[in-house]
Amino acid sequence: MNHDELFRQPSRSVAGVRKHVQIQPRGFTLVELLVVISIIGILVGLMLPAVQAAREAARRMSCSNNLRQIGLASHNYHSAFKRLPAGYVSYATNSGIAPPSVMMDAVTWDAGPGWGWGAGILPYAEGNAIAGGLRMDHPIWSSVNEDAIGSRVPLFLCPSTTGGDDAFLIADSANNPLSIDGRQVRVGRSHYVASHGQESCWGECGSVATGEVFTNIYTSATKIVPIDGDAGRVADGPFFRNSRTRFRDVQDGLSNTIFFGEHSSALSDKTWVGVVPGAFTHPRFSSPENGPDAAATLTLVHAGPSGGELDITGSPIIHPVNFPTYHVGQMYSQHPGGGFVCMGDGSVRFVSNFVDLYLWAEMSSMDEHEIIDWEQL
Repeated sequence: MNHDELFRQPSRSVAGVRKHVQIQPRGFTLVELLVVISIIGILVGLMLPAVQAAREAARRMSCSNNLRQIGLASHNYHSAFKRLPAGYVSYATNSGIAPPSVMMDAVTWDAGPGWGWGAGILPYAEGNAIAGGLRMDHPIWSSVNEDAIGSRVPLFLCPSTTGGDDAFLIADSANNPLSIDGRQVRVGRSHYVASHGQESCWGECGSVATGEVFTNIYTSATKIVPIDGDAGRVADGPFFRNSRTRFRDVQDGLSNTIFFGEHSSALSDKTWVGVVPGAFTHPRFSSPENGPDAAATLTLVHAGPSGGELDITGSPIIHPVNFPTYHVGQMYSQHPGGGFVCMGDGSVRFVSNFVDLYLWAEMSSMDEHEIIDWEQL
């Protein structure tokens, strides 16, 4: 046997001759392929809600952290100035007379410079780069501020919001771009707002001589108070026009009083910059109760009741987070089940859509001396 024949011989084993068998490859049948696709589809269907829930949990954590940082920044501001930042800064008058340079709104008495609470806390929230570009000795709409006021500030953006996080043009009463000195005003967006309390004092309230406020939300008792341009005579929350609230003014307790909360741009536009006189906030979708509101709602919201308003049952109108009135002047969140608020002590709480209405009103005022029952939250 030669060398070539040796290597052509079949291999042997103890059991005998092992034959070489050539196996033909076999593919999937159509039925098997459909079964595999069906199983994959079922697995994806089972996993998708879990993935979405995990992503929303991450977004909730990010939003909660934003509000916590905002609360901390407001405390640092208070440490520096012995007061909280104003809801927004406006030329103060009790007569409606102001220099032309401040562009006073004849109806609301809102005027320049207009800087809001968000702009005020920027240096205390690692926002020095943007704050350094703001000329607060000039009005918001001044040409020297044109670039800086349109800045995107991640701290003021909630990742669950679907209405956008880009800068937007300030609108007038007809929802057209507002023009001042021949220029439109584009401002950076915020998904967070400050609390004016139960009552609201914007629109015509900002300039009238007197107004009606609730003295007891449980009995619907009201009284007439002088205003004359001073929103602080109506507001019972920590932030309002030209507010200078100190922690000691929050007599209901910092841990019992809402300072900040969410307002998704899916409902209306809010800004960290401040208030421009003559501006209006417009809802992005309609409901039987919502509509445009005055410039103060670019930075502020309230909880209700306000101005002696009663519903058809004679009860005060209160609108907590996500309440189906969908006012541009209320809190609104796109987190499932409710929204976040930051209390005066810097703690962050998640408030259910089904929160007790009176509890919400109690948490929104700072010196009405209500008794908070946290079990209703």
